[in-house]
Amino acid sequence: MNAFYDNKFDVLLATTIVESGLDIPNANTLIVHRADNFGLAQLYQIRGRIGRAKARAYALFTVPADKKLTDTAERRLGVLQSLETLGAGFQLASHDLDIRGAGNLLGDEQSGHIREVGYELYQSMLEEAVANLKSGEEEYEDQNEWSPQISLGMPVMIPEHYVPDLTLRMQLYRKLGDLDDIRDIDAAGAELIDRFGPLPEEVESLLKVILVKALCRQANVEKVDAGPKGAVLTLRNNEFPNPAGLVKLVSDPANQVRIKPDQKLVFVRNWPSAEQRLKGAAAILSKLARLAEIGA
Repeated sequence: MNAFYDNKFDVLLATTIVESGLDIPNANTLIVHRADNFGLAQLYQIRGRIGRAKARAYALFTVPADKKLTDTAERRLGVLQSLETLGAGFQLASHDLDIRGAGNLLGDEQSGHIREVGYELYQSMLEEAVANLKSGEEEYEDQNEWSPQISLGMPVMIPEHYVPDLTLRMQLYRKLGDLDDIRDIDAAGAELIDRFGPLPEEVESLLKVILVKALCRQANVEKVDAGPKGAVLTLRNNEFPNPAGLVKLVSDPANQVRIKPDQKLVFVRNWPSAEQRLKGAAAILSKLARLAEIGA
């Protein structure tokens, strides 16, 4: 490295360690082998090793000629090509968040999939955390402001090809996350069609998940975990507005539901596909919401 810096060598073959802040002003050409294997932020840092002086610099990113790039890798490289101005760090972070997904802002999970629960859940968690810090309270909870967690193992998002502008996508996520009424959700879907065209499958799933979340609030369900064998529902504070109705539901063998020792509800189903899980979860939550309304 020192010899290359002192111009004793014209070419340096190195690992990604060179991304760590090395400053070589006379380096003007960079070739990255198999750029599709690197993350967006990492590629951005590696590219920053050249063009650090007045000489024109060139960055070449190679990909395999006989292999199709994954959608994620193609998006990363496309974003990197568009970030050519100074001070593009915030844009980079926003694109990286949109591609990789956010972690749990209030927990120990530092990576995750924003598409599984929606951006509004993380935004809501952040607002709660800020309010908690401002008030100095150990726990902050608004009885009317809480967001159920939905895990279905399927993409629920607004694709970049449908709404190209990142800021607009974030605004739409937030707007959709505030919807509670089925009529408002239907109206939001109609507005999306009017503005951007027919809904992609991911957006249709997103709207259905938002409906499921609205039903969760009505039924006091704070978490839904659905898989191929059924769903596990967690009641908020282990409470249900209509206990008698819930007992009757669990007592009927035809419903195939049982209560675990930790008070979670287990619905045994056969849902091999993600679409079946989404429809099945919506049906279960609709029934629980009707029961809750009777007991309210």
